[in-house]
Amino acid sequence: MDATRALLLPQTDGAVPGVVDFRGGPAPHASTGRWSAAMFVLGVEIAERFAYHGVSANFISYLTGPLGESTAGAAAAINAWSGVATMLPLLVACVADAWLGRFRTIVLASVLFVVSMGMLTLSSALPVFHSDGCTSFTSLSGACSPSPVQVTIFYVSLYLVALAEAGHKPWAQAFGTDQFDQHHPEESVSRSSFFNWWYFGMCSGTAATTMASSYIQDNIGWGLGFGIPCLVMVFALAMFLLGTRRYRYYTSTQSSPFARLARAFVTLLKGSKSSQCAKQAVLLREVRGLLRLFPIWATCIIYALIFSQSSTFFTKQAATLDRWIGATFRVPPAALQTFISLTIITFIPVYDRLFVPAARRFTRLSSGITMLQRIGTGLVLALVAMVVAALVEARRLGGAREAGLVDDPKAALPMSLWWMVPQYVLFGLSDVFAMIGLQEFFYDQVPDALRSLGLAFFLNIFGVGHFLSSFLISAIDGATKKGGASWFSNNLNRAHLDYFYWLLAGLIQRNAGGL
Repeated sequence: MDATRALLLPQTDGAVPGVVDFRGGPAPHASTGRWSAAMFVLGVEIAERFAYHGVSANFISYLTGPLGESTAGAAAAINAWSGVATMLPLLVACVADAWLGRFRTIVLASVLFVVSMGMLTLSSALPVFHSDGCTSFTSLSGACSPSPVQVTIFYVSLYLVALAEAGHKPWAQAFGTDQFDQHHPEESVSRSSFFNWWYFGMCSGTAATTMASSYIQDNIGWGLGFGIPCLVMVFALAMFLLGTRRYRYYTSTQSSPFARLARAFVTLLKGSKSSQCAKQAVLLREVRGLLRLFPIWATCIIYALIFSQSSTFFTKQAATLDRWIGATFRVPPAALQTFISLTIITFIPVYDRLFVPAARRFTRLSSGITMLQRIGTGLVLALVAMVVAALVEARRLGGAREAGLVDDPKAALPMSLWWMVPQYVLFGLSDVFAMIGLQEFFYDQVPDALRSLGLAFFLNIFGVGHFLSSFLISAIDGATKKGGASWFSNNLNRAHLDYFYWLLAGLIQRNAGGL
C-alpha cells in the first residue's frame, strides 16, 4: 500500500488521522482499534509466550537428558540461543519496516512458529530420528538416545523458533499499541496502562506453559510436550486473523527508522556543514537522542545476564531437591519458574492500582515514580535475588555433605523445593519494576519515527546479556576445571553455583549505582 494513501484519503467524521482500516480506507474511531482490537493481538502474544516457553522453560532438562550434554555446555547453548532470539529483532526490523509492515510480520512469524514447533515435535517423537529406533512421544526424557539427524533437526528447528520470536518482538507489542489513539482523551489513558497489562498477558502465557509443558515433558514425553504449544499457536493465529477487520493500520510517509538512523550517522560524521538544513538537523537530534540512551542500555546488560539464570541453573538445582507434594505428586523442576510469572501477575495490579497512586501523593508524578527510579528498583531487587540464591545454594551444598550424598547426584537431597521459592518471587518483583520500566523507557525516550527501533534496542539488552552469560559460563568452567571441580560440574553437589551467584551479585551492585 502506498504510504501516503491514508493522508490523501478524505477524512470522515470520527476517523483516526493517518490510519487505515483493512480495506485501506479511513479507520473510524467507533469500529476499529481500542481494547476490542488489542485483545486479539494480546491473544496471539500469549500463545507465542506459551510456544516459546514450551521450549525454553525446560530446555536445560532436554539438553542434559535426551541429548546428553554437560551442564555447563547446555547452559552456554541455551544462553547463545536466547541471545540470538533477542538480537534478531534488529535485523528483522529492517525487512519489516521496508516491505512487510507490522501485521504481515506478525502473521509470517506465527506461521514460522507453527512450522518450527512442528519440526521440534517430529524430531523428538518419531522413531526414525533416534539411533535406537524408539519414540519419545510418550517416553520419558532419558529413554531414547539421539542420532546425528535428530540433533541436527532439533537445532535447526530451535533457531527457526528464534527467528519466529524475532518477528513477534517488538512488532506485536507495537501493533497492539497502535490500536490506541494517543491524541484521543479516553484512548490515551488506555494506552498508558497498555504496557502493564501487556506484560501481565505475557506472564499468564508463560505461567501456563511452564506448569503444563514441564509436567508433560518430565512425566509423559517430549514429543507431546512440544506438540501442545504448536497446536496452541495454530489456534492463536486463527484468532488473530479473525480480528483483521477491527485493526488500525498505521501508515507513514517517513522512511524506515533504520534508514533514518543510517542517514543521521552519516550526517553526524560529515560534520556541521551537513547539519545546516532543517531536515538534517532533525535527523541529528534523533541519533543524539538514541546515543543518550546508551548508558542505561549498558548498565542494564548485567540485569539481563542475571535474568538468564532462572531457566538454566535454577532448574538444575531444583532437580536435586525433595519435590514431592504429598505422596502422589512430584513437582517438575522447571515448574518452579511459574512463581516468577505468578508474582508478576499478582503484583502488576498492585503496582498499577495501589503503589502508583500512593507514590503519586509524595512525588506529584502521574506515573508515581520516574522510569529510571522504576528500573533502579528492579536492579536492587535482582541483587537481593542473587544474594538469596547464593545463600540457598550454600545451604543445599551443606545438606548434601551432611546427608553423605555428595557423590550421588541423582539422589534427592533432604531439603524441600520451597527453599528456592523466595529467589523466584524476587525475580518476579524485579521484573515488574525493571523489565516493564525498560520497555516503557525505550519506547518513550525515542522520537515517534524511531519507536519500533527503541523497542528493538530494549530487546537487544537481553541479547547481549545472554551472549555475555554464555561466554562467562564457558570461561569460568574452563578456568575452574583446571583446579579441580568446575563451578558448573555435572555433579551439582560438587559444583559451586553459590560462587557464581555471588559474582553476579557483585556485578549488579556495581552497575545499579549508575542509576
